[in-house]
Amino acid sequence: MSLERSLLRAAERRSPQVLDALIAPDFREVGASGRRWTRAEIVAAMLAEDGPLGPDVADHDMVGTELADGLVLLEFVTDAQGRWARRTSLWRRVAPGAWQTFLHQGTLAPDLGP
Repeated sequence: MSLERSLLRAAERRSPQVLDALIAPDFREVGASGRRWTRAEIVAAMLAEDGPLGPDVADHDMVGTELADGLVLLEFVTDAQGRWARRTSLWRRVAPGAWQTFLHQGTLAPDLGP
């Protein structure tokens, strides 16, 4: 869970070193907009965020489920300045103590907001 939260913190999601360590080479995403993203596209988008480092994305109700040895499904809700989404990420262990996400999906959920 702490690694997923790293990707929600503005300073870390704009660090090439952090992204390289945490996002698998075969990563893919279906974003909250419905757009499909490759690793190269999502990394480029994260590194190109405009302006000063934006606020961190708030997460709520994060729960991890071990699907198999070295494979964890995270489910959580995010609030990015009032843009609420339900999210899932799959993480796999790539070496002892090293994990990478290889699949992420977000679904807008405006009903969750205040």
